[in-house]
Amino acid sequence: MEQLIHERHKAEGHRSLSRRGFLRGLGALAGAGALSVTGSELVACTPGGTSQLTSTAEDGEWRNAICWHNCGGKCVLKALVKDGSIVRLKNGDEHEETGDNPQMRCCPRGLSQRMQIVGKERLKYPMRRTHFDPNGDPGREWRGRDTWERISWDDALDIVAGQIKSIKAKYGSKGIYVLDGGDMARTLSLYGGYVSKYGSRSRGAWKSSMKPILGVDQKQHALNDRLDLLNAKLIILWGSNPAQNSPNMPLLSLRRAKENGARIVVIDPMYTRTAAVLADDYFPIRPVTDAPLIYALSYYLIKKDQEAGGTVLDWDFLNRCVQGFDADHMPEGADTTENYRDYVLGTYDGQPKTPEWASKLCGLPVARIEELAQMLIDYHPTTCLFSWGAAHLEKGTYLCLAEMALGAMTGNIGVAGGAFAVSAQEASTNGGPMLVKLGKDGTETIPNPLKTKLCTNHHWQDILQGSYAFGGKDHPLDIHMMYHSHCATLNQTNNSLKGIEAHRKVDFVVTNHFTFTPEAQYSDIVLPVTTPWEKEGGDVRQDGSRELFLWSDKVIDPYFEAKDDAWIAAEVAKRLGVDDTKVTPFSNMQRVFNMVAGTTVVMDNGKDYENLASITEDDIKELGVEGQPQEGRVPIMQLKEDGFYRVERHVGDNLGYIFGKKLREDPDANPLKTESGKLEIYCPALKKAVDKAGWNTGYAYAKYDPATEGYEATFADFDAGIKGTYPFQVYANHDLRGTHSVFNQVTWLREAFGYDAFINPVDAQSYDLKEGDVAEIFNSRGTILRRMHLTERVMPGVIVIHEGAWININEDGTCIGGSPNVLTGDFASGPDIESWNACICDIRKSDYELEDDWKVDLGVEPHE
Repeated sequence: MEQLIHERHKAEGHRSLSRRGFLRGLGALAGAGALSVTGSELVACTPGGTSQLTSTAEDGEWRNAICWHNCGGKCVLKALVKDGSIVRLKNGDEHEETGDNPQMRCCPRGLSQRMQIVGKERLKYPMRRTHFDPNGDPGREWRGRDTWERISWDDALDIVAGQIKSIKAKYGSKGIYVLDGGDMARTLSLYGGYVSKYGSRSRGAWKSSMKPILGVDQKQHALNDRLDLLNAKLIILWGSNPAQNSPNMPLLSLRRAKENGARIVVIDPMYTRTAAVLADDYFPIRPVTDAPLIYALSYYLIKKDQEAGGTVLDWDFLNRCVQGFDADHMPEGADTTENYRDYVLGTYDGQPKTPEWASKLCGLPVARIEELAQMLIDYHPTTCLFSWGAAHLEKGTYLCLAEMALGAMTGNIGVAGGAFAVSAQEASTNGGPMLVKLGKDGTETIPNPLKTKLCTNHHWQDILQGSYAFGGKDHPLDIHMMYHSHCATLNQTNNSLKGIEAHRKVDFVVTNHFTFTPEAQYSDIVLPVTTPWEKEGGDVRQDGSRELFLWSDKVIDPYFEAKDDAWIAAEVAKRLGVDDTKVTPFSNMQRVFNMVAGTTVVMDNGKDYENLASITEDDIKELGVEGQPQEGRVPIMQLKEDGFYRVERHVGDNLGYIFGKKLREDPDANPLKTESGKLEIYCPALKKAVDKAGWNTGYAYAKYDPATEGYEATFADFDAGIKGTYPFQVYANHDLRGTHSVFNQVTWLREAFGYDAFINPVDAQSYDLKEGDVAEIFNSRGTILRRMHLTERVMPGVIVIHEGAWININEDGTCIGGSPNVLTGDFASGPDIESWNACICDIRKSDYELEDDWKVDLGVEPHE
């Protein structure tokens, strides 16, 4: 196909350096443009065909679909397909709704999913960056601001395989860095291996803290069942914001608990949608000051317990089931001065963690701290649901220990209605073992021969400096290729401008994705892949709820020339001389069948499991797969037709779950899988993990260790109250316009949910900022532009920027897309924590004319 049209950098000003220079004329080449809305008419895109207008006609076929993104919802969707096009979407109507069994209805993101599939950002063909010469100069400096040309699949795959061969020959397999490789990771493992990544993305400090402290790996098991919320007298949502993050089952469960009489309290730097919908009371605190507030609550409770002769705290649970609360319950050989009680009282460090002390840090008045602490005495049981975000904190393991200490001392672990736990993503408000256990797809794991891994809290710096740290030592590193798949790592890890530098250093970058992400923008070759709605056999999911099984149809044929990831990996394998049958041993239909056949569902006794699907020989023939007949609860073809299975729940059934219940009943017979068998708020294993990482000193107890860019860092002199160079804290939270970086390209959502930065009017007045003014938000790492929204919903000294916006860099290096990771720093700390929520900045008024976010063209305009 002819070379795609010229760049329009100079004509289009600042925005020209990103996506407006991308694939001019793609609309003309495609024949079918983007899905858009004009009045009540819908322009539907038919792959390979022409655009057509449709109205509200119901003729067509409703097909099962899944909203597959990682908000944790995994809701049921139905897609109306006519003439191969998705005409519209609707929520599932899979069963009669009751309080115990609400419908899994999509939020606006899910209902906009069609715009992901056929929107303007959707990749249609393999592309090569114009200034990239695979046999000569790679044109590194052009990455991120180049034009593109369409190439054939054969050419694209030949280039990818050729670059892999060349780089391995010159530098070995350690020259290849794979950032979530999907099926391509299998090919590269067979070809000698690759450098992989690790790190805590969503879970922050909790990722490596949960097992040492609580003895569990799976987040569902540290949280009570959703129906147990009905037993709570007080529910504290500590940074937890389901109305914006996953507004289906979690929000419904909380609303039902409120209607049942529970008092709901929200603690957050911002008055969120969740607070507006649910809260009886709201306690604003500054970002990354959660631990000081917990210490102050603990101090108040300990003092009240002393006054009441030991009747306020749950001493029975502390004595039998907890390690490290006081000096009498420390492990043998430990420094007894490091127990939690004495730390809070300041017995040995001389600093009692009083409400007065905490108030100076968290910003909550002393009287309000004491009021909140008294609630923990007056309302029992209490469920306190923390977000992962509170632990997105450099050196933040102390926060995890403090959260559990507060739950243990107040008697809210292992009791009906009581829980102190993280509640986010899949397990939000609904913990416990899976009631539906998804089967395996039958694909054998191919181990990566290389053990080298880069931590995402430092990987860009590692690539630039040519070394990486592990085990407290530096090791040589020489990366020459990056392979992006199934991820948004450039956009969604710290210090994105440094990430761009790293991308411009290496010899070759390739991205396979279904849309033109920032990772694709900074690549040399872009490979268009199918979405789960375009795969033969559909897609099977279980991770949205412990009770739900979902089976999506193949909704439409692959979009233009998009190919399955597995096909791409197999084709590259052939060119590398690798056995492609090991890469893709069977079809997607076979993989789906294997998962369905292996799926089990809990029985009424709440203990045993049986096959979900019954399968006959005729079923196997009709599906065109290999397998064995089996007995099960539901015929497999009925499961396929329904698109879901849900375990019916009711209050008092055998399927509920209370974390720590057995521990409380008999800790000797039911030890946790921790070193001591107890809940450890003095945790030597956690200290060892931090020390091993080598970035900072670990502590076995909840010792406050301020982040490099915490609240204190906003001052030149904290004690004197003199503000410093960067007086504001950045608070990046989720919003309904996107799931992390996903959906950011959907115009409907960008128009419906604005992307202004929020600032308190008091601060705005000091900077002569008015509603709608454009401001530069900046620090030593970078600058972003945002239109400012003045609101008292945000604490003074805090600027709220919704996370997930795509990087869009203009000529002077400013991000006009407003990505907060342009500002975040890569402050590495152990075990592998990213420091998103500890970030400071300043602002200044700008004369830049920033377009309304939804009007900015992120993708392709039809060529005239």
